Amino acid sequence: MSIKNKSAILSLVVPVHNEEATINIFYDTLQDVKKELPIGINFYFIDDGSDDKTLSILKILNQKDENVHYLSFSRNFGKEAALYAGLQHADGDYVAVMDVDLQDPPELLPEMLTEVMNGPYDAVGTQRVDRRRKKIIRTWFSASFYKWMNRVSQMHLVEGARDYRVMTSQMVEAILSLSENQRFSKGIFTWVGFSTKYISFEDRDRVAGKSSWTFWNLTKYGIEGIVSFSTLPLTIVTFLGLFSFGLAVIAGFFIVVRALINNTSVAGWPSMATIVLFIGGIQMLSLGVIGRYIAAIFMETKNRPIYITKEEK
Repeated sequence: MSIKNKSAILSLVVPVHNEEATINIFYDTLQDVKKELPIGINFYFIDDGSDDKTLSILKILNQKDENVHYLSFSRNFGKEAALYAGLQHADGDYVAVMDVDLQDPPELLPEMLTEVMNGPYDAVGTQRVDRRRKKIIRTWFSASFYKWMNRVSQMHLVEGARDYRVMTSQMVEAILSLSENQRFSKGIFTWVGFSTKYISFEDRDRVAGKSSWTFWNLTKYGIEGIVSFSTLPLTIVTFLGLFSFGLAVIAGFFIVVRALINNTSVAGWPSMATIVLFIGGIQMLSLGVIGRYIAAIFMETKNRPIYITKEEK
């Protein structure tokens, strides 16, 4: 067992939402792992507006262990808000982020922490490399998202990267300086820079309970990531507008020439309807893309808090 450095602390941020079945399993597992850590550890559980017994369990753990802290939201604000709140309250020399369902291997934590403490890295993250047990469609969409993001943005997202990572307090301060309301942590972790190493691990199942991340939630999360870190969709809309305008000019020229030659009006309602639907479709698509960016601006200008605390201890 490593010799403890009592002067340093690792703050472990754990977002939870309706995880009554996993919290105690997670806590018991970490009790074994923390024996291998070279420094002490504090737990920061962020209850994201759970409506089960999650908060009650956290209160019991808090009474039993002085190193367990919790913060409960007034409602469900989302995992991104929970991550931000956890990083705000974590006061350790090093900060780790981990999911409570144990899909993030706790046994990697000592190695990750040691790399950050002794190596040239400001952060050590994790990368899930085996998704064979997941649904094929979801796997394909996930891989496509990472490829798309790396093409349309000026940053590089590691495919399969998890939020599970250990960071220096300096890097955490940089992340917190980005106080935007529309948050996409995977992009923020990359955007702030700092030297980061990734450790790969094979996919694993939840220890208990059911994930609250549906396919639709993941899709919305992906759209938020694109809007937050890329303006390429707006550029594409511009080119679509130019393309449709060019087609309209060509079609107009063709109609005029045909009318002059045949000395008659142009017949053919099907072709006219097709053109109208085509241009209308491009307009609706363009308005949808522009509207999504305007919605992001709208939410930011409201300057609402990222989360509201109901209870903390």
